[in-house]
Amino acid sequence: MGARDAPRPVAPAAARGGGARRALYVALAVKYAPCTMETAGNLPSELTGFVGRASEVDRLRALVAGSRLVTVTGAGGVGKSRVALRAARLVQDRFRDGVWLAELIGLRGADLVDHTLAEALRLPDHTSRAPRKALAEHLADRELLLVLDGFDRLAEPCAELVADLLRRAPGLRVLAVGRRPLGITGEQLLPLQPLPVGSDAVRLFAERASAVLPDFAVTAHNSAAVAELCARLDGLPLALELAAVRLRALSVEQVLERLDDRFRLLTGGDPSAPARHRALRTAIGWSHELCGPAERLLWARLSVFAGYFDLEAVEYVCAGGGIAEDEVVEAVAALVDQSVLSRQEGAGGGPARYRMLDSVREYGAGWLAALGDEARVRRRHRDWYLGLATWCELDWFSPRQAEVAERVAADLPNLRLALEFSLDGVAGEPSEDPAVGQYLAGTLWFCWVGCGRLAEGRHWLGRALELPAERSEARAKVMWVYGYVALLQGDSAAALAVLQECRDEARAAGNAVAEAYALHRLGCLALVSDDMPRAERFIDDALLRYRSIGELNSNVLMAQVELAMSVAFQGDVEQAVRLAEEVRDICRDHGERWTLAYALYVLGYAAWLGGEPERARRLAEEALAIDHAFDDLVGAVLALELLALITEGEGAPHEAAVLQGAAGRLWESVGLRLFGSRYFNAPHAVCEQRVRAALGEAAYAAALGEGGRLGLDAAAHRALNRPRGAGRGEQHGAVRAPVPREPAASPEAAG
Repeated sequence: MGARDAPRPVAPAAARGGGARRALYVALAVKYAPCTMETAGNLPSELTGFVGRASEVDRLRALVAGSRLVTVTGAGGVGKSRVALRAARLVQDRFRDGVWLAELIGLRGADLVDHTLAEALRLPDHTSRAPRKALAEHLADRELLLVLDGFDRLAEPCAELVADLLRRAPGLRVLAVGRRPLGITGEQLLPLQPLPVGSDAVRLFAERASAVLPDFAVTAHNSAAVAELCARLDGLPLALELAAVRLRALSVEQVLERLDDRFRLLTGGDPSAPARHRALRTAIGWSHELCGPAERLLWARLSVFAGYFDLEAVEYVCAGGGIAEDEVVEAVAALVDQSVLSRQEGAGGGPARYRMLDSVREYGAGWLAALGDEARVRRRHRDWYLGLATWCELDWFSPRQAEVAERVAADLPNLRLALEFSLDGVAGEPSEDPAVGQYLAGTLWFCWVGCGRLAEGRHWLGRALELPAERSEARAKVMWVYGYVALLQGDSAAALAVLQECRDEARAAGNAVAEAYALHRLGCLALVSDDMPRAERFIDDALLRYRSIGELNSNVLMAQVELAMSVAFQGDVEQAVRLAEEVRDICRDHGERWTLAYALYVLGYAAWLGGEPERARRLAEEALAIDHAFDDLVGAVLALELLALITEGEGAPHEAAVLQGAAGRLWESVGLRLFGSRYFNAPHAVCEQRVRAALGEAAYAAALGEGGRLGLDAAAHRALNRPRGAGRGEQHGAVRAPVPREPAASPEAAG
């Protein structure tokens, strides 16, 4: 009995309701895609008041208006990021495609700069192009401002990237933030000095102090001491904020006394260093000295984190060896109180998250290195995120799938650090066990494929395969995941080579799981290569193997969706519907949504073929909402193509052409348009022929251009918010004939 005929679980009737669930998915699209063309960008909101700097902000706005590259420079803690972000907010209306912030603080590897920038720009590139090329093509005709913060550790590769993008994207402007210039021809500099100690510095200190002590005010009694403190700290905003925290326990005069008596040596050091550098070290060192032993040790160990992290991670990574587990919470609270850690409320009522400013992290990292404990703590860090990845992979096939996508996005900086440590080791010592790095890279398949990070995934998977390691289950998994990513990017040769090698090695080693996955992905490769009989044969075989070993997850269900596509393209639409409906029911039983979107796409296409345009639209919209929520560009662009076809049938040829234009733009980030497949292209060709006939060549080209200016967010928003009944004055009727076994030779035959 073949996999198509084998019995499969069916969801209970109560689990099949569509209306409320569809509304939930559309709401997800709104939640995850707040950025339309009118509100493009990702600038964070300000959490505290902005004090002073009016002339610097005005000067920076003028520089950005007149120059394509502006760099704000200055010492750590001088307020460079705040000034840059304030200016960026004030000029964002000038940029058609918005203002985007890319934070590079914490990156260690130069090869991650391009990926991090693509992530910040929400550019889920599915092609096999180098990330640099994808970025250049994405930015080529856009008008946006890119704020590049914290490039200091990777100044040379950042400078190379910025210079290349500015050459290739005439509408791009860059506002960089660092301790030194990038050194690129044409760069305009705004060296940022500390706040004037007699005015703005006092205002900032007073505002931050009143946040600690609501009744605090600068009075005749303490004004001289406040002014002296601001002068002693050289008007550095970070130093002033750290000093203000001390007012919980000390008066201003006591703060001054302790600065003078206990930290005289900290203001020394290199006599050639600027006073502001010594002042910052004074402020940070002072906070360090006032910490208890457990707090100091925790500070040092926390320096292995990047970006935001939560309390559970801190407890696992940092407890032990001088910090009892029950001391961690109190130590974290103390570091938050002292502004060593900043706290952020968790999304949707989730747990709070924490992060360190870069200057504070560097101070802690110095202590960790002096303690000789860096390798051990980074290993603990890796182990935690290895466990997180394992948990997320399991929960990807569950009602917590959306939570997993959010969690992976939030923890991506730390997952990158864990991958670097697993693959490269630390402090000149190579990785102790290459299989661990391979396991981590392969386990994150859902992040690379399901959450739209194919290019970065292929980077890590490729590095994992380069490791000198013996055959293992971890290496086999990396191979089939690498093949999966490569085929989705359109790199058929690379996909075929690694998948065949995976199949042969798995067969020789008796690894039934890896062999099933290799066969499945070879079938998927045949599907996008228009070899439908071969696709059906391989995927059918893989499904039987999955069933025999008890494998059931998103990949297995995706295999059945792909089988449905292969039989539909061979003319058996009825069987395709049965297969897709079974997947839909199982997905809803398990709370799975990523694969569900593809099943809905197949069902929507079948409904369109069967003359049910309203049902087809509901299914296609639901599919698009889910794909958009997960940043799955492959699924989203397929759904957009289908919605264009449905929209044309509703008598709205202009809107259909706009959606085709948007899809055409997005295909550039997927790879070959419609995979280069005659089968996948047939409905597109039908839509194109009819819209051209309805609009005429000039109007069709104009509508395509209109759609081509839409990114994924704007395109999805437009498609999902189309008024019902709009444009129905020109009915064309749905295509009713099943797709032929061989692709049509012309659009007329395909229809």
